[in-house]
Amino acid sequence: MAKVLIIDDEAPIRENIARFLRLEGHQALQASDGEAGLATARAEKPALILCDLTMPKLSGFEVLAALHADAELAAIPFVFLSASVEPERLQAGLAGGAVGYVTKPFELAELRRLLAEHLGTQR
Repeated sequence: MAKVLIIDDEAPIRENIARFLRLEGHQALQASDGEAGLATARAEKPALILCDLTMPKLSGFEVLAALHADAELAAIPFVFLSASVEPERLQAGLAGGAVGYVTKPFELAELRRLLAEHLGTQR
């Protein structure tokens, strides 16, 4: 069982992803904004972070930059979740160190693939 942190300001999205993660056998941690997400990442050291791009307090880009500036957190795989399909944002996210970029709405199969790829889980 791996800890997966979901950072998203939309509670229904966080809850749906958390429910899916628990069904997949993982521990789901949740944060409703970038600052809370960064604090949770520091306290819990998750194995994977799923993060919205546009949020209050800190954007997903700012969260990613802060994680990469912290030697203890820099290696955590980070995946953007966003409604934005603009190629520039996708490229900026990947160039900033994200290992993936999933557009909302997304299929659960895509999340399952990410779990398998970054946590080594198969189903």
